[in-house]
Amino acid sequence: MTRTRSRLAIGALGALAAVALAGCAGSASTANTTAPAGEQHPADTRVALTYDGGILVLDGDTLAPIGDAELDGFLRVNGAGDHDGHVFVTAEDGFHVLDTGLASGAVAFTGEVFDAVAAGHATPHAGRTALFDDGTGGVRIFDTDAIGTGTLPAVDTVTSEAAHHGVALELSDGSVLTTLGTAESRSGVRHLAADGTELTRSEECPNVHGEGALKGEAVVFGCEDGVLLFADGAFTKLVAPDAFGRTGNAYVSDTSAIAFGDYKTDPDQEGYFLSQLVRIDTASRELSVIDLPEGVEYTWRGVGRSAHDDVVVLGADGSLTVLDEQGEVQDSWSVIDAWESPTEWQEPHPGLRVVGDIAYVTEPAKSRMVAVDLHSGEIVAETALDVVPNEFVVVGTAGH
Repeated sequence: MTRTRSRLAIGALGALAAVALAGCAGSASTANTTAPAGEQHPADTRVALTYDGGILVLDGDTLAPIGDAELDGFLRVNGAGDHDGHVFVTAEDGFHVLDTGLASGAVAFTGEVFDAVAAGHATPHAGRTALFDDGTGGVRIFDTDAIGTGTLPAVDTVTSEAAHHGVALELSDGSVLTTLGTAESRSGVRHLAADGTELTRSEECPNVHGEGALKGEAVVFGCEDGVLLFADGAFTKLVAPDAFGRTGNAYVSDTSAIAFGDYKTDPDQEGYFLSQLVRIDTASRELSVIDLPEGVEYTWRGVGRSAHDDVVVLGADGSLTVLDEQGEVQDSWSVIDAWESPTEWQEPHPGLRVVGDIAYVTEPAKSRMVAVDLHSGEIVAETALDVVPNEFVVVGTAGH
């Protein structure tokens, strides 16, 4: 890979490419939420959810509809991480910037489109955002708060050795972590200096997918045989206890050194329900597997972290289960009806996002969303929707 610190306007990089969006289970967001440092009241938030034909924005406190923005095709959403509550909407032609109205008062696309052959991961971290184009392997990195003006910001670029479904993240020192792979396989991660020079790499992470940055800027990447940890300038492979022990999504908090990930042990498994989590202690560099209570199965869309760094799991039995950082069950409440595994990952099925001590849960079968207080299990807000919700994110003025 090479890194070019060109800070060119994106509009000069080429015309839009109307090519089908590449997706896979869990590629919208590797960390379902990053818990805020301290409590956040949901009145400071907006919920942006996808449906067939656009994005619906709700007030995070009342769940009342705020506005709607139409866009065709299969859509995915990622919080932009900025201070004004913008959202990246990935579509066939690239990454669209959506204003949720949190700061401006108006819900609308800003007109900024980062064109991509196949828009993939959008990863904000430490005031910078990296957009990965799976169709070219190209990465564009820019100041997180530079979006929302209607004009595309200046960018730095990273070029992969080959196009692949990948992810990149710029660290606070300006260096970059970016995945290695081809269209046929993925093998690991490189660490590049701010000038693009390769500092180190690890190719001990087959089928690398998903990342998460934790306390102390340790970063974890999921592998099909464990987890790859980057900390203190070096990579460490944490091997799964099973021959096939795949982690594809990381659920992290920037106030905790403990990461959790989804965990799959059967490569031939049908459906998407999982019944174990992997626990990664980035300080001791230890990995362990947590068995969930009987009957609690989840998909990649159903795990989050609370303001207290607890783990929250949305189960197929309709429950919310709260575990502490050791993986011990603390509480469990029934919040929606039981549901079946999707047959394809893109199909609407219940999802979870956690902000502070509020869990937001969708119930597509009923076109419904609820907000649950994680102290009591009480449903503090709910709404009947005019659309069938699919993916969603919760964003706030502090960039959650």
